[in-house]
Amino acid sequence: MAVSIEAIKELRARTGAGIMDCRKALEEAGGDMEKAIEILREKGAVKAAKKAGRTAREGIIEVYSHGDGRIAVMVEVNCETDFVARTEDFRNLAHEIALQIAAMAPKYISEDDVPQEVIEAQKAKARQRALEQGKPEHVAERIAEGMLNKFLDETVLLRQTYIRDETRTVKDLITEAIARLGENIVVRRFVRWELGETEE
Repeated sequence: MAVSIEAIKELRARTGAGIMDCRKALEEAGGDMEKAIEILREKGAVKAAKKAGRTAREGIIEVYSHGDGRIAVMVEVNCETDFVARTEDFRNLAHEIALQIAAMAPKYISEDDVPQEVIEAQKAKARQRALEQGKPEHVAERIAEGMLNKFLDETVLLRQTYIRDETRTVKDLITEAIARLGENIVVRRFVRWELGETEE
C-alpha cells in the first residue's frame, strides 16, 4: 500500500519516530494512524527491553519550579552517553518528567520502590472496607487487588498517566525515547517540595 508523505509527517510529529519507521508502520497498519502508533510503541518496547540492562550513568538533573515558586521538583534522568545527554530530545524528556512530578506528586519511581508493608497495608485497608460493606471474601479480595492497582497507578511515577496524553503512561514516554535515542534511559531519583507541606 502506498503511504502519503502527509501521513508519514503526521505520524512522525505524533511519535518522534524516524521517517522509515513511520513509513513501515503505516504500511503494516494499512494506513490506519492509530494502529501505526501502536505498532511503533510495540517496536519501541522491544528495543527498550534490549537496552534495559545497559548502564546509564550520564544524563541531567532537571530543576523545575511551578506556580510562582510554590512547587519545586528536582529529578535525575540518566542515559548511557554524554552525547545523548546533551540532545534537545533527551533534555525535553527530563523536563516533561519534572512537569509530571510537579503535577501528579508521585511517591515512588517504580513498583519495586514501594515498600512491601505499604502494599500490604493498602490491600488490608481495601479488603477490610469491602468486608464491612458486606461483600463476600472472594469479592473483597478482588476489590483489594483493584484498589491496590489504583493506588500504584496514582503513586508510582512510571505507572502514572502522562499529563499531556491520557493514552500513554510515563513508562511509555520513556520507552519511546529509548527507541528514538538508542540508549537505556532511567529515572534515577527525584524530590518534590510544596510550599508549606509538612513531613508525614
